[in-house]
Amino acid sequence: MKTQNIVVIGGTGKTGKRVAKNLKETGHHVQVVGRSTNPPLDWEKPETYDAVLDGMDRAYIVYYPDLAVPGSRDAISTLTEKAKKAGLQKVVLLSGKGETEAEACEGIVANSGLDFTLVRASWFNQNFSEGAFLEFVQDGVVALPMPEARIPFVDANDIADVVSKVLVDDFYNGQTITVTGPEMRTFEEVVGIMGKASHRKLQYVPISIEEFKEGMRKAGLPDAYVWLFGYLFKEVLGNPDNQEISYDVEKVLGRKAIDFTEYADKVAATGIWNMTAPQTN
Repeated sequence: MKTQNIVVIGGTGKTGKRVAKNLKETGHHVQVVGRSTNPPLDWEKPETYDAVLDGMDRAYIVYYPDLAVPGSRDAISTLTEKAKKAGLQKVVLLSGKGETEAEACEGIVANSGLDFTLVRASWFNQNFSEGAFLEFVQDGVVALPMPEARIPFVDANDIADVVSKVLVDDFYNGQTITVTGPEMRTFEEVVGIMGKASHRKLQYVPISIEEFKEGMRKAGLPDAYVWLFGYLFKEVLGNPDNQEISYDVEKVLGRKAIDFTEYADKVAATGIWNMTAPQTN
């Protein structure tokens, strides 16, 4: 396979760092970019887009913090216009499963004139080990809304492996790939799995969305972040039509998707869930 120059936008995040690693290991030239890299890419500063696209053949795009937030459409539109002018051949956009706003950004990419593949992901397993819910697990009490929601949690490693393949394989041009885990699980179920794997007594406490948002505000999280999680809980998890199992991971990779139990066993072995969460004033 031809060696490509590939820019990974959001390359320090959960999927981006894994995609960058995969591509480097297969011999591609990879440029990892984000707000603090050199050159940087700041989504709120379109003048930073040109430098990271210069000389690139393909791009993996992860919009931070999520395509659902206001401003994402303008940013994706500007980025794809600049990518086309810079001579890029193809882009892969990470999108959200069941997010109406994200689908609008998908349409922008699909109509950009670039070759593309869209990858729609369910909620990440890694939210419990590398993201917003890690400290809950470390504290022993996981308080989250939507106890009735059954979620096909997907592993970031599966997302990255799918992205790494479709990004360089033109067979997937124009396709939408939906990545989920192989099982539907509630928050209570995954908390139980994590407790068993880490040999700890973890408690799941169902709360309202407003209670969750208020807790985030008290923790000092930005308003945009608070709004985003409220949206994801209410609009995405609140719609059962959004929570369906897809077998696209198996179709693309030729292997089964990683189950939450396998993920939990691997994370528990690192000891991170047995560490004390940092205290905030």
